[in-house]
Amino acid sequence: MDSVISRRLADLYETGQAAVLCIVVEESGSTPRSTGSSMIVFPGGEIEGTVGGGVTEHRVIEKALELLKKGTGSLVYRETLSATEAALEGAACGGSMGVYLEVIGRRRELVIFGGGHVGKAIARLGDMTGFAVTVWDEREEFANPAHIPWGKTLCCSLEELPGKMPRFHGDTYAIIVTRGHVLDADVVKLLEGREAAYMGMIGSQRKIAFVRERLLGQGVSPEFLDGIYQPVGLPIGAETPEEIAVSVLAEIVAVARGGDVQALRNAGAMKNGKNHSK
Repeated sequence: MDSVISRRLADLYETGQAAVLCIVVEESGSTPRSTGSSMIVFPGGEIEGTVGGGVTEHRVIEKALELLKKGTGSLVYRETLSATEAALEGAACGGSMGVYLEVIGRRRELVIFGGGHVGKAIARLGDMTGFAVTVWDEREEFANPAHIPWGKTLCCSLEELPGKMPRFHGDTYAIIVTRGHVLDADVVKLLEGREAAYMGMIGSQRKIAFVRERLLGQGVSPEFLDGIYQPVGLPIGAETPEEIAVSVLAEIVAVARGGDVQALRNAGAMKNGKNHSK
């Protein structure tokens, strides 16, 4: 990997800009570039570096843009060059190559609705575990960098929020821990239809039933509500804000890493007669 690509990678991780790193990992016969050749594909289709140009590179760029639309993931794209394509690529004869593609730069995003004791504790632990943290609260005393110095804080009304919060994608994890049942319900309604890897809402079973009934009456789909983790977090008997943050981040990490969350929830519920509540 040349120094230009290395510097651009460092910039991407620093700024959080999403792109796709493409590296030639397999080669056989005559191919336009050797193993280790690399290229970065940006959301607009611009590139830095090359994996050989021509038809193959064009197809790799298309695959990279598809990954960017998903927001996360990786794949290996393999292609065998025909004699015609080999000529277009500038090779004397056909060969085969494999290119590894991975979305880079974009950090997993943790969006927390509510900057009270629990929201603050979740923000702190989320930052420690590598998430890009954003905390919203309509109260200025809770949504400010002095109160929550980890990540970004947003202070505005709920009506203004859609134009200010981060764009949701396949690596967004949303936690709803606002100051009250009604506001929690309003946030859930705001999030309907948004892409996310995880959405969770804190609360007792009674509160969850209240919120669900309210939202169903407002036309929110039951399928969307069924997809929300509620009560949020693994049932470890957590009580303090910090303990609740541990249970929440443990569940989020399990989702992000492909763990069996339902099995973890079932095991915790069997050992603990209660779950945390707001």
